[in-house]
Amino acid sequence: MNILKMFAIVPLLLPMTGVKALAQSPPAQATVTVSGKKLTIVYSAPAVRGRKIFGEGGVVSKDPTYPIWRAGANNATTFQTEADLAIGGLAVPRGTYTLYVLVKDPNAWELIISKETGQWGLDYSANRDLGRVKMQMSKPPALIERLKYTLTSAGANEGKLEIAWENHIASVPVLVH
Repeated sequence: MNILKMFAIVPLLLPMTGVKALAQSPPAQATVTVSGKKLTIVYSAPAVRGRKIFGEGGVVSKDPTYPIWRAGANNATTFQTEADLAIGGLAVPRGTYTLYVLVKDPNAWELIISKETGQWGLDYSANRDLGRVKMQMSKPPALIERLKYTLTSAGANEGKLEIAWENHIASVPVLVH
């Protein structure tokens, strides 16, 4: 096939490739500085697009790792901290981690902090967990179309990690040591 024909066909094939899927879950990042130390979450942000997300029959329940949710799309969600932390009481040493969420009960999430990093989002090994913490749950006033992580400062050495999507908001306190 000559090169001109190949360039003419490529745009027609793109909708059938993963390129479209990646565009539907764009890369996103949440960052905060607490006590002079930076905390960062890097993730892909899927949209609801009229689908049921959590609970029996929801999109997340079809993942091979269910009831563990990859807490994003595409590559695994990365959490990096420049400081030793306590997240919901769990000691988290300075470093890089992967975040997952146990969503067996859609109204009572547990944040999972994994020591494994660099994997695809659907690769999960429970034996690599640093630990799990219960999250505080609330309902948003309206549907949250696109997954959003928020990191906020709440005082001298305190902060909060929040995950919001669909009809759920889950948060956990963060203490910088």
